[in-house]
Formats: sequence, structure tokens, C-alpha cells
Amino acid sequence: MTATTQLGIVIGYLLVALAVGLVAYRVTEATVEDYYLASRTFGTVVLLFTVFATLLSAFTFFGGADLAYLYGPEWILVMGLMDGILFAILWYVIGYKQWLLGRQEGYVTLGEMLGDRFGSRGLRLLVAGVSLFWLFPYVMLQQIGAGGALRGLTDGAVPYWVGATLITVFMVAYVLLAGIRGVAWTDTLQGVFMLGTVWVALGWILLTNGIGTINAGLAADHADFFALGGGFYSPQTMLTFAISIAFGVAMFPQVNQRFFTAGSETVLKRSFALWPVLVLALFVPAFLLGTWAQGLGIAADIGAGEHALPIMLTELTPGWFAALVIAGALAAMMSSSDSMLLSGASYATRDVYRPLTSGDETMDRRETWIGRIGVVLFAAGALVASLLIETGVSAGVGAILVDIGDLAFGGFAQLTLPVIVALYWRRTTRTGMLAGIILPQVLYLGFNFLAPRLLVLPGIGPVTLFQSTYGGWGISLYCMVVGLVTTVVVSALTTPAPEEDAATYFERLSGD
Repeated sequence: MTATTQLGIVIGYLLVALAVGLVAYRVTEATVEDYYLASRTFGTVVLLFTVFATLLSAFTFFGGADLAYLYGPEWILVMGLMDGILFAILWYVIGYKQWLLGRQEGYVTLGEMLGDRFGSRGLRLLVAGVSLFWLFPYVMLQQIGAGGALRGLTDGAVPYWVGATLITVFMVAYVLLAGIRGVAWTDTLQGVFMLGTVWVALGWILLTNGIGTINAGLAADHADFFALGGGFYSPQTMLTFAISIAFGVAMFPQVNQRFFTAGSETVLKRSFALWPVLVLALFVPAFLLGTWAQGLGIAADIGAGEHALPIMLTELTPGWFAALVIAGALAAMMSSSDSMLLSGASYATRDVYRPLTSGDETMDRRETWIGRIGVVLFAAGALVASLLIETGVSAGVGAILVDIGDLAFGGFAQLTLPVIVALYWRRTTRTGMLAGIILPQVLYLGFNFLAPRLLVLPGIGPVTLFQSTYGGWGISLYCMVVGLVTTVVVSALTTPAPEEDAATYFERLSGD
């Protein structure tokens, strides 16, 4: 099959997604709440699949499958079982109360909710700033993944920059048109499409090659893949990844904002109960395919910057089917990036633009258009950064941006425990929240970007600071504990400011 035909299949799918956005545009109202939250009307299927598709970034199809390819299938435990269950619990612990608050007080963003409770414009700006800092390079990584996917699918006929730009243009188009309603509807389409294609791909590879052939290849070169744990998959590593990712996901703007959108309490509770099942339904086949690539001898054909899954499918399935699966992978990236762009714009307009200007609460139409401009600027900036990195321009800055993107889960995870404390402990103060957010962020950045150094401490001896792990546990977990302790201790030692309003989260809060 020619590269033109393969590219045509991918573009055809993108046009279908754009058509869904056009339909959504016809019913979208010119209000901030409708543009960003679909007027809080999502049902179970749409809410479940929009969260599902939003999380299925390039990491799932490429990063996750590559980890299974390199180290074995235990990655299913990290992402499927551990993260599926941990995030479902957090969805209830954080999401349910956040949904109640949003319905009662009209909140659109996490920063808005916290800033109102603690009477602090600074806290609102801090939460938005931290979120946008970690979000920008993560959007960029999706564009890098899209460019690489199309280049790999067409064997280089479609250059990297064309693939990355193509996906960005389509994504921006339907985000501008329909806001979260269009994004959620396309997410539902893309979620079903991804599930279908990845299971068909699994069956195709299994039926055409046989499990015996696959296992024989693994036994010859990677017998350790048949044993549980060991090597890369130490208990500390697996738990560090699982906890950091699950807690980080809960604070991802594009996911956290979904907590406000449920149409009812029943919808919200049914969605997080079904979440672990849906997660396993995707991660099991995706990561098994990555593992099987080793057993089928794909290793020699994978070059630097390429990924196991598209190379495997290109070699072992018809070109039209490989194009469909890669379209599914692009759907995963688009489902993440479009939501990131929309949520990033809402944080910039609601938590930065509004507090720093007149704070006019009545200019919904103006704010919606400012949000659309923000979507374009955010997407264009991330695209430029991804293209500069690929061409080797500003390599130092590019490497830093990629590192920030890789560390984003842990960075977002530093927000989770202070937010839980604020939601459930009446005694939490503004000072405690500020300290509990700032200190772990500073420590997390320091330990990941400063060079390790040896210090000799009196009575303790030599200690190496600024390592990424201690005792096998990732530094993100230590920083999370610091954030929790700091929030509680500082709150206990300080007095609430007059502007703080604990009644917002407690006395005035009621369920259905």
C-alpha cells in the first residue's frame, strides 16, 4: 500500500472527528460554562469515555508499548491494575466533592475553587501557573509522537513536521468550534475506535503468527519476560510509577476539569466504578503487543526515535490495517492534546486573565473568545517547540522541555495531597496551602534538575543529595509526603485569614 493511501486513511479519520466537532458546534452556547464544561450535563458513557480518551496519550500506544517491549509485560500491572484502581479511588475522593462544589458555586477550574475557599488570588495564580508549567511540554510530546507515528507508518514519505502540523491543525479546528462538548463527543468516538482497533490488532497478530511462535522467540532471547517482577520491575519502581501517575492524573487540568461535568451524582459514581474495567480493556492488548514485538524479532528493525508498535504492524499486517491502528494511536494523542489545549486555555483565562484584569464576571462571550485565542497560541507554541527539538535547534532548551514532559506526572502529583487536605480538613489555612504546594514543587524540580552532590553531615555521615531515587523509591513520592506534612503542620501553626471561607466546603455543601 502506498504512503498516499495510508495517509488518506488517517486524514479520512481526522475528517470524521472534525465532522463530529461541527455537529457539536451547532448546539454549543456562547457561555464559559458551556464552552468549558458543556453546562455540566455529561452522561455516563460520554463522561467515562472522555476521561478515558483524554488519558490515552502517546504514552499509552507508544511509550507504554515500548516499555513492555523493552522490559516485559508487567507494565500492565502498573497502568492497568494499580493505576486503574488508584485513580478510580481518587476520582471518588476528589471528584465527588469537587463536583458538589462546582455545581453549587459554579466553579470551572481547580484554581478558581481553591482561590475562592481561601480568599486568595495568589493561590489561584499559583495553581494555574504550576499546572500550565507541566502541561505545555506534555502537549508538545503529543505532537512529537504524532509526527513520529506518521513518519514511521509511511516509511519516511511523510516528514515529521508534516505529521505534527497536520494533527495540530485538525485538533485546534474542532476545539475552537465546539469546546468541551465537541471534544467529549470525539473522545467517545475515538475511545471506541481505539478499543476496537487494538483488540483486532491483537487477534490479527495472534492468529497469523501463533502464540507458540511468539513464546519461542521470547524464550530464546527474553526468558525473563515470563517471570513476574525483577530487574526494571522492582516493587519500589512499580509502586512509584503507579502512585505518581494515578495521583498526577487526578490533577491533570484536562482530567480534573472533567470532575465538574457530570450530569448527576449517579453518573459520577457509575463512571468511576466502571473505570478499572475500561482501563484494562485497552492496556492489556496494547502492552501485550509491545511484548510480542520482541518475540517476533522486530527488534532489529526499530531505529532511534522509532516505536515498536507502528513498526510491528507495518511489517506484520496489511498496510490499510496498520494505517487504521496508527489512526487509533493518533486519536489517542488528539484526545489528550485537544483536552489539554482547552483546559490550558480555561486556566489561563479564568485564573490568570480574569484575576489580573477587572475580574468582570459578566463578560462570558469575551472570555470564551479569549480562550479560543489561548488555544491557538498554546498549540502553536507547543508545535514550534516540537519542531525545533526535532530539527536540533535549541537542543539544550529542547532537552529540558522533554525532561519536564517526562516528569509531568510527578509534578502534578505534588498538588494532590494538599488539595485532599483542603477538601476534607476544615482547619486548613491559606498559608498552609501555599507552603504545601510551593515546597514540594521546588524540591521536585531541584532533585530532578540539579546534579547529585555528596555532603558529609555531622552525626550522619556522607549523604548524596539530588538523586532521583532513594532506597529504590522515586523522589516524587518523598516530595508528596513533604507536601502533605507541610500543609498540615503549617496550617496547624497559622491562623486563617479573614478572607478565608471554610463554610464553602463544609456547612453550605450538600449532596443530591
